[in-house]
Amino acid sequence: MKGARMSLPTQMAIGMVLGIIVGAATPMIGFNPSYYQPIGQLFINLVRMVVVPLVLTTLVAGAASVGDVSRLGRVAGKTLTYYLATTAIAVVIGLILANIVQPGSGLSISTEGLKAKDVTPPSLVSVLLNIVPINPMDALSKGNMLQIIFFALLFGFGLSTVGEKGKPVLNFFDGAADVMIKVTGFVMLYAPIGVFGLMAYTVAMHGLSVLLPLIKLVGVMYVACLLQILIVYLPCVKFTGLSASQFLKGLSPSMMIAFTTCSSAAALSTTLLGVQRLGASRPVASFSIPLGNTINMDGAAIYMGIAAIFAAEVYGIPMPLDRQLTVILLAVLASIGSMGVPGAALIMITMVFTQVGIPLEAIALVAGVDRIMDMARTTINVLGDATGAVFVSKLENDFDPARGARMAEAE
Repeated sequence: MKGARMSLPTQMAIGMVLGIIVGAATPMIGFNPSYYQPIGQLFINLVRMVVVPLVLTTLVAGAASVGDVSRLGRVAGKTLTYYLATTAIAVVIGLILANIVQPGSGLSISTEGLKAKDVTPPSLVSVLLNIVPINPMDALSKGNMLQIIFFALLFGFGLSTVGEKGKPVLNFFDGAADVMIKVTGFVMLYAPIGVFGLMAYTVAMHGLSVLLPLIKLVGVMYVACLLQILIVYLPCVKFTGLSASQFLKGLSPSMMIAFTTCSSAAALSTTLLGVQRLGASRPVASFSIPLGNTINMDGAAIYMGIAAIFAAEVYGIPMPLDRQLTVILLAVLASIGSMGVPGAALIMITMVFTQVGIPLEAIALVAGVDRIMDMARTTINVLGDATGAVFVSKLENDFDPARGARMAEAE
């Protein structure tokens, strides 16, 4: 019976638990962990396959249906304000908690021979110029999300001004968006197996023992992420009229994908559909989710504050209030300045360490547990984007849970 079928989040949770158990047992039975990797990699490839066509079709259809540049400007302004504010709060939470717990105090980790790759962040001018694609097809093939957003919005607005001649094209993109929603549903049938493979490989390769020397640091990161949810996200969700359980349940597939893949891009398609099922409007969701996926990095901001305090304590470097305020300012600016660049968290933390006088070799100190921390970091990044979509939709008086329920039923 259809009603007796186990829900997708439950299936994914079972896959994750089994993956942890199998991964932990793998070294004891002498099994090669590399056999798990293709199982997980296939899932990542599948979900990333649907991202670009889903974003393009929904954003073109959304922009064409809005047909009002002033409204888009209003949505963009509210979305960016939300992203900057939540990023600032995130880094403050990380700093306060790290100051209280002091994860690096009394820790003797050898820093001899450690080398950190020097990463140079791009200039703001080059980042802004790079938003405009020279070749939209090239942007689509490379999955450059900011360039895709720019082109799709421009194309959508052009489509809205054509009138009757543009109706067949609009119908095509509208229909293609519905098709991509179905295709995403097909891909998610493989999710429990993919999550199993990802967790089994991660635990088998890194082992649970790697956590022991830095368990305090990892604990601070996870508690800070929980506080970000309780202090920032859930009040915003409550403003929309949704309960915390409704919101978290609706986003559970996205959170599970983010947690196991450590990839915001992999979770983008399920997040985009998840917020619409909760009631966010398609135009707002189609704009804010891909944009947030690229520039909204609350998890990375939390990590930056905690890592700065941790490294300073290990090296015995004082971190007075003015230096900590510098960390907050840099985190907010870097979330925009490093947009569209792979490994943005590394760029952000490199900028901070250089500015406040912490040796870059400190980055290598946390390398052993970076994957474990990246799980929380990515999950918070994705959850922050989703909260922004429902929050801005409510501010625009375009939040409708009943519309979301109809969409879920249609699927």
